[in-house]
Amino acid sequence: MITKNYFKKIAIAVMGLFAISTQANNVQITGTSVDTATGKITFNIKWDNSWKTTIAPANFDAVWVFVKYQDCADKLWKHADLSASSGDHTTATLLKIDAVTDGKGVFVHRNANGGGNIGSTSVTLKMNIAAANYENYNFKVMGIEMVNVPQVSSFFIGDGGAASAFTKYEITGNGSISSAAIGTGNSAPSAFPKGYSSFYSMKYEVSQEQYVEFLNTLTYGQQARRSIASPDAAMATYAFDNSVRNGIKIKVPGSNAAVPAVYGCDFTEGDFDDLNDGQNIAMDYLSYADATAYLDWAALRPMSEIEYEKICRGPLAPVLKEYAWGTIDLNVITAVNVLSGGQANEGYNTVANGTANYGDNSQYSNLNIGAPVKVGFTATNASGRLSASAAYYGAMEMSGNVGEFAVAAKTSGGSTYTGVLGDGELSTNAATDGDSNQLNWPDNTGVLVRGGHFFTPGYYENNSVRLMISDRGETALATRSPAYGARGVR
Repeated sequence: MITKNYFKKIAIAVMGLFAISTQANNVQITGTSVDTATGKITFNIKWDNSWKTTIAPANFDAVWVFVKYQDCADKLWKHADLSASSGDHTTATLLKIDAVTDGKGVFVHRNANGGGNIGSTSVTLKMNIAAANYENYNFKVMGIEMVNVPQVSSFFIGDGGAASAFTKYEITGNGSISSAAIGTGNSAPSAFPKGYSSFYSMKYEVSQEQYVEFLNTLTYGQQARRSIASPDAAMATYAFDNSVRNGIKIKVPGSNAAVPAVYGCDFTEGDFDDLNDGQNIAMDYLSYADATAYLDWAALRPMSEIEYEKICRGPLAPVLKEYAWGTIDLNVITAVNVLSGGQANEGYNTVANGTANYGDNSQYSNLNIGAPVKVGFTATNASGRLSASAAYYGAMEMSGNVGEFAVAAKTSGGSTYTGVLGDGELSTNAATDGDSNQLNWPDNTGVLVRGGHFFTPGYYENNSVRLMISDRGETALATRSPAYGARGVR
Protein backbone atom coordinates (compact mmCIF):
# COMPACT_ATOMS: atom_id res chain seq x y z
CA MET A 1 0.00 0.00 0.00
CA ILE A 2 1.23 3.48 -0.84
CA THR A 3 -0.18 6.42 1.04
CA LYS A 4 0.43 9.91 -0.25
CA ASN A 5 1.94 12.62 1.91
CA TYR A 6 -0.93 15.05 1.68
CA PHE A 7 -4.68 14.83 1.75
CA LYS A 8 -7.75 16.36 3.28
CA LYS A 9 -9.86 14.50 5.76
CA ILE A 10 -13.26 15.61 4.63
CA ALA A 11 -14.71 17.04 1.46
CA ILE A 12 -17.92 18.96 1.31
CA ALA A 13 -20.12 20.17 -1.49
CA VAL A 14 -23.10 22.32 -0.58
CA MET A 15 -26.08 22.74 -2.92
CA GLY A 16 -29.47 24.33 -2.59
CA LEU A 17 -30.09 28.04 -2.53
CA PHE A 18 -26.31 28.32 -2.81
CA ALA A 19 -23.54 26.07 -4.16
CA ILE A 20 -20.00 25.63 -2.88
CA SER A 21 -17.32 23.17 -3.91
CA THR A 22 -14.52 22.55 -1.45
CA GLN A 23 -11.29 21.45 -3.07
CA ALA A 24 -9.30 18.80 -1.28
CA ASN A 25 -5.94 17.16 -1.74
CA ASN A 26 -7.31 13.67 -1.36
CA VAL A 27 -11.10 13.40 -1.35
CA GLN A 28 -12.82 15.96 -3.57
CA ILE A 29 -16.59 16.21 -3.84
CA THR A 30 -17.74 18.77 -6.38
CA GLY A 31 -20.52 19.60 -8.82
CA THR A 32 -23.44 18.70 -6.58
CA SER A 33 -26.98 18.84 -7.96
CA VAL A 34 -30.35 17.54 -6.79
CA ASP A 35 -33.20 16.19 -8.87
CA THR A 36 -36.13 17.47 -6.84
CA ALA A 37 -38.60 15.19 -8.63
CA THR A 38 -36.79 11.94 -7.77
CA GLY A 39 -34.91 12.87 -4.60
CA LYS A 40 -31.58 11.92 -6.15
CA ILE A 41 -28.37 13.81 -5.39
CA THR A 42 -25.50 13.70 -7.89
CA PHE A 43 -21.89 14.79 -7.39
CA ASN A 44 -18.37 14.04 -8.58
CA ILE A 45 -15.92 12.29 -6.27
CA LYS A 46 -12.18 11.76 -6.59
CA TRP A 47 -9.40 10.75 -4.24
CA ASP A 48 -5.74 9.78 -4.35
CA ASN A 49 -3.86 6.56 -3.68
CA SER A 50 -6.81 4.22 -3.53
CA TRP A 51 -6.26 0.46 -3.37
CA LYS A 52 -8.00 -2.86 -3.38
CA THR A 53 -6.02 -6.08 -3.05
CA THR A 54 -6.51 -9.78 -2.36
CA ILE A 55 -2.97 -10.17 -0.99
CA ALA A 56 -1.93 -8.92 2.45
CA PRO A 57 -3.46 -6.89 3.93
CA ALA A 58 -6.29 -8.17 1.67
CA ASN A 59 -8.43 -5.08 2.08
CA PHE A 60 -9.37 -1.81 0.40
CA ASP A 61 -9.87 1.82 1.19
CA ALA A 62 -13.25 3.53 0.89
CA VAL A 63 -15.03 6.82 1.41
CA TRP A 64 -17.93 6.98 3.85
CA VAL A 65 -20.34 9.38 2.14
CA PHE A 66 -23.27 10.92 3.98
CA VAL A 67 -25.61 13.84 3.37
CA LYS A 68 -26.86 16.65 5.57
CA TYR A 69 -29.76 18.89 4.59
CA GLN A 70 -31.07 22.22 5.86
CA ASP A 71 -34.68 23.33 5.64
CA CYS A 72 -34.66 26.99 4.59
CA ALA A 73 -37.66 27.60 6.87
CA ASP A 74 -36.09 26.67 10.22
CA LYS A 75 -32.39 26.74 9.19
CA LEU A 76 -31.73 23.51 11.08
CA TRP A 77 -29.37 20.89 9.62
CA LYS A 78 -30.53 17.28 9.69
CA HIS A 79 -29.14 13.94 8.55
CA ALA A 80 -30.54 12.69 5.24
CA ASP A 81 -31.40 9.01 5.09
CA LEU A 82 -30.37 7.25 1.88
CA SER A 83 -31.83 4.18 0.25
CA ALA A 84 -30.68 0.96 1.94
CA SER A 85 -30.61 -0.77 -1.45
CA SER A 86 -27.26 -0.57 -3.27
CA GLY A 87 -29.09 -0.87 -6.59
CA ASP A 88 -30.76 2.51 -6.04
CA HIS A 89 -27.36 4.25 -6.23
CA THR A 90 -25.30 4.53 -9.40
CA THR A 91 -21.74 5.28 -10.48
CA ALA A 92 -19.20 4.27 -13.15
CA THR A 93 -17.86 0.71 -13.28
CA LEU A 94 -14.55 1.78 -11.71
CA LEU A 95 -16.35 2.29 -8.40
CA LYS A 96 -18.80 0.33 -6.31
CA ILE A 97 -21.40 1.73 -3.93
CA ASP A 98 -22.33 -0.31 -0.86
CA ALA A 99 -25.51 0.81 0.88
CA VAL A 100 -25.94 0.14 4.59
CA THR A 101 -28.99 -1.26 6.31
CA ASP A 102 -29.74 1.85 8.37
CA GLY A 103 -29.50 4.14 5.33
CA LYS A 104 -27.27 6.67 7.07
CA GLY A 105 -24.72 6.80 4.24
CA VAL A 106 -22.91 4.64 1.72
CA PHE A 107 -19.39 3.30 1.21
CA VAL A 108 -17.79 4.16 -2.13
CA HIS A 109 -14.73 2.12 -3.08
CA ARG A 110 -12.91 0.43 -5.94
CA ASN A 111 -14.88 -2.20 -7.76
CA ALA A 112 -11.88 -4.37 -8.65
CA ASN A 113 -8.32 -4.94 -7.53
CA GLY A 114 -5.96 -2.12 -8.33
CA GLY A 115 -4.20 0.93 -6.97
CA GLY A 116 -3.68 4.59 -7.72
CA ASN A 117 -5.73 7.74 -7.92
CA ILE A 118 -9.47 7.74 -8.52
CA GLY A 119 -10.24 10.42 -11.10
CA SER A 120 -13.36 12.55 -10.93
CA THR A 121 -16.29 10.12 -11.13
CA SER A 122 -20.00 10.85 -11.04
CA VAL A 123 -22.03 9.33 -8.20
CA THR A 124 -25.82 9.48 -7.80
CA LEU A 125 -27.47 8.60 -4.50
CA LYS A 126 -31.17 8.10 -3.82
CA MET A 127 -32.29 9.99 -0.73
CA ASN A 128 -35.12 8.86 1.49
CA ILE A 129 -36.20 11.93 3.43
CA ALA A 130 -39.70 11.65 4.89
CA ALA A 131 -42.16 14.31 3.68
CA ALA A 132 -39.33 15.87 1.68
CA ASN A 133 -39.65 19.30 0.15
CA TYR A 134 -36.42 19.18 -1.82
CA GLU A 135 -36.91 22.57 -3.48
CA ASN A 136 -36.53 24.30 -0.10
CA TYR A 137 -33.49 22.43 1.16
CA ASN A 138 -29.77 23.09 1.13
CA PHE A 139 -27.52 20.04 1.01
CA LYS A 140 -24.02 19.11 2.13
CA VAL A 141 -22.38 15.94 0.81
CA MET A 142 -19.54 14.80 3.05
CA GLY A 143 -16.88 12.13 2.70
CA ILE A 144 -14.60 10.56 5.29
CA GLU A 145 -11.76 8.26 4.28
CA MET A 146 -11.96 4.76 5.73
CA VAL A 147 -10.10 1.48 5.55
CA ASN A 148 -11.79 -1.91 5.41
CA VAL A 149 -10.84 -4.28 8.22
CA PRO A 150 -11.79 -7.70 6.83
CA GLN A 151 -12.85 -10.83 8.66
CA VAL A 152 -9.94 -13.22 9.17
CA SER A 153 -9.82 -16.70 10.62
CA SER A 154 -8.27 -15.41 13.83
CA PHE A 155 -6.31 -12.55 15.35
CA PHE A 156 -4.59 -11.82 18.64
CA ILE A 157 -4.99 -9.32 21.44
CA GLY A 158 -2.35 -8.72 24.10
CA ASP A 159 1.40 -9.19 23.90
CA GLY A 160 2.18 -10.11 27.49
CA GLY A 161 4.50 -7.14 27.95
CA ALA A 162 2.78 -3.76 27.70
CA ALA A 163 1.31 -2.11 30.80
CA SER A 164 -2.06 -3.55 31.88
CA ALA A 165 -2.14 -5.51 28.62
CA PHE A 166 -4.60 -8.22 27.82
CA THR A 167 -3.24 -11.69 28.32
CA LYS A 168 -2.13 -12.88 24.88
CA TYR A 169 -5.32 -14.37 23.47
CA GLU A 170 -6.40 -15.60 20.05
CA ILE A 171 -9.88 -14.51 18.92
CA THR A 172 -11.55 -16.97 16.57
CA GLY A 173 -15.14 -15.70 16.58
CA ASN A 174 -17.66 -13.36 18.14
CA GLY A 175 -18.36 -15.45 21.23
CA SER A 176 -17.92 -14.26 24.79
CA ILE A 177 -14.47 -14.13 26.37
CA SER A 178 -13.98 -14.82 30.07
CA SER A 179 -12.06 -12.53 32.37
CA ALA A 180 -9.68 -15.39 33.09
CA ALA A 181 -8.83 -15.67 29.39
CA ILE A 182 -7.97 -12.01 28.82
CA GLY A 183 -7.01 -10.95 32.33
CA THR A 184 -9.51 -8.19 32.97
CA GLY A 185 -11.94 -7.51 35.76
CA ASN A 186 -14.89 -8.27 33.50
CA SER A 187 -15.50 -10.59 30.61
CA ALA A 188 -16.15 -9.44 27.06
CA PRO A 189 -19.71 -10.66 26.39
CA SER A 190 -20.69 -12.03 22.99
CA ALA A 191 -22.39 -8.71 22.08
CA PHE A 192 -19.25 -6.66 22.83
CA PRO A 193 -17.64 -5.59 19.51
CA LYS A 194 -14.58 -7.76 18.96
CA GLY A 195 -13.89 -6.86 15.36
CA TYR A 196 -13.98 -10.47 14.20
CA SER A 197 -16.50 -9.68 11.46
CA SER A 198 -15.56 -7.17 8.79
CA PHE A 199 -15.89 -3.48 9.68
CA TYR A 200 -14.50 -0.10 8.63
CA SER A 201 -12.16 2.23 10.52
CA MET A 202 -11.48 5.88 9.81
CA LYS A 203 -8.15 6.04 8.00
CA TYR A 204 -7.13 9.19 9.89
CA GLU A 205 -7.92 10.98 13.11
CA VAL A 206 -10.59 13.68 12.87
CA SER A 207 -9.03 16.82 11.41
CA GLN A 208 -9.66 20.39 12.47
CA GLU A 209 -11.48 21.05 9.21
CA GLN A 210 -13.77 18.11 9.86
CA TYR A 211 -14.60 19.46 13.29
CA VAL A 212 -15.31 22.91 11.81
CA GLU A 213 -17.80 21.35 9.38
CA PHE A 214 -19.41 19.56 12.32
CA LEU A 215 -19.72 22.79 14.35
CA ASN A 216 -21.18 24.62 11.36
CA THR A 217 -24.21 22.32 11.23
CA LEU A 218 -25.10 22.68 14.93
CA THR A 219 -27.48 25.01 16.74
CA TYR A 220 -26.16 27.79 18.97
CA GLY A 221 -26.72 25.72 22.11
CA GLN A 222 -25.05 22.67 20.61
CA GLN A 223 -22.05 24.74 19.53
CA ALA A 224 -21.71 26.07 23.07
CA ARG A 225 -21.53 22.52 24.37
CA ARG A 226 -19.06 21.28 21.73
CA SER A 227 -16.47 24.08 22.03
CA ILE A 228 -14.81 26.15 24.76
CA ALA A 229 -15.45 29.76 23.68
CA SER A 230 -19.03 31.00 23.63
CA PRO A 231 -20.46 31.06 20.09
CA ASP A 232 -21.19 34.79 20.47
CA ALA A 233 -17.54 35.67 21.20
CA ALA A 234 -15.87 38.19 18.94
CA MET A 235 -14.69 37.33 15.46
CA ALA A 236 -11.26 35.63 15.45
CA THR A 237 -11.72 34.27 19.00
CA TYR A 238 -10.11 30.85 19.36
CA ALA A 239 -12.83 28.25 19.84
CA PHE A 240 -10.46 25.98 21.79
CA ASP A 241 -6.82 26.61 22.79
CA ASN A 242 -4.25 27.89 20.32
CA SER A 243 -1.34 26.73 22.50
CA VAL A 244 -1.59 23.22 21.02
CA ARG A 245 -1.76 24.09 17.31
CA ASN A 246 -5.52 24.39 17.28
CA GLY A 247 -6.44 27.07 14.75
CA ILE A 248 -10.26 26.88 14.90
CA LYS A 249 -11.75 30.35 15.40
CA ILE A 250 -15.10 32.06 15.29
CA LYS A 251 -15.49 33.44 11.79
CA VAL A 252 -18.92 35.04 12.25
CA PRO A 253 -20.17 35.40 15.85
CA GLY A 254 -23.48 33.93 16.85
CA SER A 255 -26.10 36.06 18.53
CA ASN A 256 -29.06 36.13 20.90
CA ALA A 257 -28.29 32.59 22.14
CA ALA A 258 -30.14 31.48 19.01
CA VAL A 259 -28.25 32.31 15.82
CA PRO A 260 -25.29 29.90 15.57
CA ALA A 261 -21.75 31.02 14.89
CA VAL A 262 -19.81 30.24 11.75
CA TYR A 263 -16.40 28.69 12.42
CA GLY A 264 -13.30 28.51 10.28
CA CYS A 265 -9.62 27.51 10.34
CA ASP A 266 -7.08 30.29 10.91
CA PHE A 267 -3.88 28.63 12.07
CA THR A 268 -1.79 31.38 10.46
CA GLU A 269 -3.53 34.60 11.42
CA GLY A 270 -5.07 36.59 8.62
CA ASP A 271 -7.70 35.42 6.21
CA PHE A 272 -9.74 32.39 7.27
CA ASP A 273 -9.39 29.04 5.54
CA ASP A 274 -6.26 29.81 3.55
CA LEU A 275 -4.21 26.85 2.35
CA ASN A 276 -1.88 27.14 5.36
CA ASP A 277 -4.53 27.38 8.07
CA GLY A 278 -4.05 23.91 9.54
CA GLN A 279 -7.15 22.27 8.13
CA ASN A 280 -5.43 18.85 8.13
CA ILE A 281 -3.91 19.04 11.60
CA ALA A 282 -5.51 16.46 13.88
CA MET A 283 -8.29 17.88 16.03
CA ASP A 284 -7.21 18.15 19.66
CA TYR A 285 -8.50 19.45 22.96
CA LEU A 286 -11.60 17.27 22.80
CA SER A 287 -13.39 15.42 25.55
CA TYR A 288 -14.78 11.94 25.11
CA ALA A 289 -18.23 13.59 24.98
CA ASP A 290 -17.05 15.81 22.10
CA ALA A 291 -15.68 12.78 20.26
CA THR A 292 -18.85 10.73 20.64
CA ALA A 293 -20.99 13.68 19.54
CA TYR A 294 -18.96 13.93 16.33
CA LEU A 295 -19.21 10.18 15.72
CA ASP A 296 -22.96 10.14 16.33
CA TRP A 297 -23.37 13.09 13.94
CA ALA A 298 -21.34 11.25 11.26
CA ALA A 299 -23.33 8.00 11.83
CA LEU A 300 -20.21 6.17 13.02
CA ARG A 301 -19.48 4.77 16.49
CA PRO A 302 -16.63 4.44 19.02
CA MET A 303 -14.31 1.50 18.45
CA SER A 304 -13.73 -1.08 21.13
CA GLU A 305 -10.23 -1.71 22.42
CA ILE A 306 -10.29 -5.19 20.88
CA GLU A 307 -11.10 -3.61 17.52
CA TYR A 308 -8.26 -1.17 18.08
CA GLU A 309 -5.76 -4.02 18.40
CA LYS A 310 -7.06 -5.74 15.25
CA ILE A 311 -6.83 -2.51 13.23
CA CYS A 312 -3.20 -2.18 14.32
CA ARG A 313 -1.97 -5.77 14.25
CA GLY A 314 -4.20 -7.50 11.72
CA PRO A 315 -3.87 -11.30 11.74
CA LEU A 316 -0.18 -11.24 12.67
CA ALA A 317 1.13 -12.73 15.90
CA PRO A 318 1.94 -10.14 18.59
CA VAL A 319 5.45 -8.75 18.86
CA LEU A 320 6.47 -7.92 22.43
CA LYS A 321 5.95 -4.19 23.08
CA GLU A 322 5.26 -3.44 19.40
CA TYR A 323 3.81 -0.22 18.07
CA ALA A 324 1.05 0.16 15.46
CA TRP A 325 3.50 -0.44 12.58
CA GLY A 326 4.31 -3.90 13.95
CA THR A 327 7.85 -3.44 15.31
CA ILE A 328 9.61 -1.83 18.27
CA ASP A 329 11.27 0.80 16.04
CA LEU A 330 10.50 4.26 17.39
CA ASN A 331 11.74 7.74 16.47
CA VAL A 332 10.25 10.86 18.02
CA ILE A 333 9.60 13.85 15.78
CA THR A 334 11.14 17.22 16.62
CA ALA A 335 9.57 20.60 15.95
CA VAL A 336 12.49 21.85 13.86
CA ASN A 337 12.05 19.03 11.33
CA VAL A 338 8.33 19.57 10.68
CA LEU A 339 8.04 21.06 7.20
CA SER A 340 5.39 23.36 5.68
CA GLY A 341 3.63 23.94 8.98
CA GLY A 342 -0.13 24.23 8.70
CA GLN A 343 -0.17 23.55 4.98
CA ALA A 344 -1.82 20.67 3.14
CA ASN A 345 1.59 19.11 2.57
CA GLU A 346 2.83 19.44 6.15
CA GLY A 347 5.33 16.66 6.62
CA TYR A 348 8.59 15.58 8.13
CA ASN A 349 12.04 15.90 6.61
CA THR A 350 13.55 12.72 8.08
CA VAL A 351 12.50 9.26 6.91
CA ALA A 352 12.91 6.58 9.55
CA ASN A 353 10.98 3.49 10.55
CA GLY A 354 8.51 4.11 13.34
CA THR A 355 8.53 7.92 13.24
CA ALA A 356 5.84 9.17 15.61
CA ASN A 357 4.58 12.26 17.41
CA TYR A 358 4.74 11.55 21.12
CA GLY A 359 5.82 13.26 24.31
CA ASP A 360 9.53 12.95 25.05
CA ASN A 361 11.16 15.39 27.44
CA SER A 362 13.53 12.79 28.85
CA GLN A 363 16.68 14.36 27.37
CA TYR A 364 16.35 17.59 29.40
CA SER A 365 15.24 19.43 26.28
CA ASN A 366 11.83 20.23 24.91
CA LEU A 367 12.53 19.46 21.26
CA ASN A 368 9.39 17.49 20.52
CA ILE A 369 6.58 19.54 19.05
CA GLY A 370 4.20 19.22 22.00
CA ALA A 371 1.12 19.46 19.79
CA PRO A 372 -0.63 17.48 17.05
CA VAL A 373 0.56 17.46 13.46
CA LYS A 374 -1.21 16.84 10.18
CA VAL A 375 -2.90 13.49 9.91
CA GLY A 376 -0.80 11.04 7.90
CA PHE A 377 2.24 13.32 8.18
CA THR A 378 4.81 10.50 7.91
CA ALA A 379 3.52 9.02 4.65
CA THR A 380 5.04 9.81 1.26
CA ASN A 381 4.35 8.48 -2.22
CA ALA A 382 7.21 6.02 -1.73
CA SER A 383 6.71 4.86 1.85
CA GLY A 384 5.79 1.40 3.04
CA ARG A 385 4.18 0.39 6.31
CA LEU A 386 7.25 0.92 8.51
CA SER A 387 8.45 4.20 7.04
CA ALA A 388 4.87 5.53 6.99
CA SER A 389 4.28 4.29 10.56
CA ALA A 390 1.01 2.80 9.35
CA ALA A 391 -1.15 0.18 11.05
CA TYR A 392 -1.64 -3.19 9.32
CA TYR A 393 -4.77 -2.24 7.36
CA GLY A 394 -3.55 1.24 6.42
CA ALA A 395 -4.93 3.41 9.24
CA MET A 396 -2.55 6.20 10.21
CA GLU A 397 -1.43 7.52 13.62
CA MET A 398 -2.81 4.58 15.58
CA SER A 399 0.29 5.16 17.72
CA GLY A 400 0.95 8.80 18.60
CA ASN A 401 -0.35 12.24 17.60
CA VAL A 402 -3.67 12.40 19.53
CA GLY A 403 -5.16 9.76 21.80
CA GLU A 404 -7.59 7.12 20.52
CA PHE A 405 -10.71 6.58 22.62
CA ALA A 406 -11.57 2.88 22.78
CA VAL A 407 -14.39 1.26 24.76
CA ALA A 408 -12.87 -0.95 27.44
CA ALA A 409 -13.72 -4.56 28.03
CA LYS A 410 -12.49 -4.46 31.60
CA THR A 411 -15.09 -2.13 33.11
CA SER A 412 -18.77 -2.64 33.80
CA GLY A 413 -19.59 0.49 31.80
CA GLY A 414 -17.59 -0.70 28.80
CA SER A 415 -18.39 -4.37 28.75
CA THR A 416 -22.10 -3.66 28.18
CA TYR A 417 -21.32 -1.84 24.91
CA THR A 418 -22.88 -3.55 21.89
CA GLY A 419 -21.60 -1.35 19.04
CA VAL A 420 -24.82 0.53 18.32
CA LEU A 421 -24.23 2.94 15.44
CA GLY A 422 -24.76 6.68 15.49
CA ASP A 423 -27.89 7.91 13.72
CA GLY A 424 -26.64 11.27 12.44
CA GLU A 425 -28.61 13.29 14.98
CA LEU A 426 -27.67 14.69 18.41
CA SER A 427 -29.69 15.27 21.54
CA THR A 428 -31.89 18.37 21.57
CA ASN A 429 -32.89 18.09 25.24
CA ALA A 430 -31.93 21.16 27.24
CA ALA A 431 -29.65 19.34 29.67
CA THR A 432 -27.82 17.33 27.00
CA ASP A 433 -28.20 19.55 23.92
CA GLY A 434 -25.46 18.61 21.43
CA ASP A 435 -24.50 15.34 23.13
CA SER A 436 -24.57 11.93 21.56
CA ASN A 437 -27.92 10.36 22.32
CA GLN A 438 -26.96 6.72 21.83
CA LEU A 439 -27.89 5.32 25.22
CA ASN A 440 -25.79 2.18 24.82
CA TRP A 441 -22.59 4.17 24.42
CA PRO A 442 -20.62 4.31 27.69
CA ASP A 443 -19.40 7.46 29.37
CA ASN A 444 -15.69 8.04 29.93
CA THR A 445 -15.60 5.54 32.82
CA GLY A 446 -16.00 2.75 30.27
CA VAL A 447 -13.23 4.01 28.00
CA LEU A 448 -9.45 3.81 27.75
CA VAL A 449 -7.08 5.98 25.71
CA ARG A 450 -5.14 3.71 23.39
CA GLY A 451 -2.11 4.40 21.20
CA GLY A 452 -0.61 7.29 23.15
CA HIS A 453 -0.31 10.91 22.05
CA PHE A 454 1.95 13.95 21.85
CA PHE A 455 1.26 15.17 25.39
CA THR A 456 3.43 14.53 28.42
CA PRO A 457 2.44 16.24 31.67
CA GLY A 458 5.90 17.35 32.81
CA TYR A 459 9.56 17.76 32.05
CA TYR A 460 11.97 14.81 32.03
CA GLU A 461 9.15 12.47 31.05
CA ASN A 462 8.66 10.11 28.13
CA ASN A 463 5.26 8.64 27.29
CA SER A 464 6.41 6.25 24.55
CA VAL A 465 5.08 3.24 26.49
CA ARG A 466 1.56 4.51 25.81
CA LEU A 467 2.12 4.09 22.05
CA MET A 468 2.34 0.30 22.34
CA ILE A 469 -0.54 -1.57 20.70
CA SER A 470 -1.27 -3.55 23.85
CA ASP A 471 -0.87 -0.76 26.40
CA ARG A 472 -4.03 -0.27 28.45
CA GLY A 473 -2.64 2.00 31.13
CA GLU A 474 -4.39 5.32 30.40
CA THR A 475 -7.94 5.96 31.50
CA ALA A 476 -9.99 8.72 29.87
CA LEU A 477 -10.66 11.97 31.69
CA ALA A 478 -14.20 13.31 31.88
CA THR A 479 -12.98 16.75 30.78
CA ARG A 480 -11.23 18.03 27.66
CA SER A 481 -7.55 17.28 27.28
CA PRO A 482 -5.07 18.76 24.78
CA ALA A 483 -4.06 15.17 24.00
CA TYR A 484 -7.51 13.89 23.00
CA GLY A 485 -8.82 13.63 19.45
CA ALA A 486 -11.33 11.35 17.77
CA ARG A 487 -11.58 8.41 15.40
CA GLY A 488 -14.57 6.20 14.65
CA VAL A 489 -15.52 2.89 13.09
CA ARG A 490 -18.57 1.42 11.40
